[in-house]
Amino acid sequence: MDQQTAAPLKLYMLLLGSKAPGRHVEQHDFFFGISHELSELVPDIKKFWKGAVGNLHIDGWREVNSVDGYQIKVFPKDESNITSENKLFFINLGGYMEGKLEEQHYVILSVKPDRAQAIQDAKKAAFFRTNTIASVKGANAHIDDKYGIDVDDVYKIEEMLPVAQKSLYHLEITSASGLPEDEVHLGYFRLDRL
Repeated sequence: MDQQTAAPLKLYMLLLGSKAPGRHVEQHDFFFGISHELSELVPDIKKFWKGAVGNLHIDGWREVNSVDGYQIKVFPKDESNITSENKLFFINLGGYMEGKLEEQHYVILSVKPDRAQAIQDAKKAAFFRTNTIASVKGANAHIDDKYGIDVDDVYKIEEMLPVAQKSLYHLEITSASGLPEDEVHLGYFRLDRL
């Protein structure tokens, strides 16, 4: 496909699932990647989750086009000269509910100038107030990172991209009103059928 007819570059956010060897339940993680089509990301997805044996799949995905009143576009680094004081952040909130033996999660994408403001805004989410058990020490809502509980580990999306993509692409974040919300696609999507 030549440059003139190629689909535009898109930023994808994927919820991946896999039942790792020796585990009793399916595990999940988020993956961000840039491509013209979702199917082009399959090799990067497999590199991202190397331990998955034959059952790695997508449980949901979205094209990230609109966040917090900002338009998100992807450009090759050599084709975009627009710089933004804002960055796109991924925040994974974790919390607890009385009587449920599981940690609840709520994911937020946020456009803010820095991590501190992204964290401050995330703490205003209703999830933060409703997933804390005040009477139990350590059962308060918190911001998770992918390795443990640490409020400082909120990720800029550009940090989460596959290594090769970090050097090739630039996210252009511009203020835009009236944009439709991104469509979220849920279900079980096998990688070999994308």
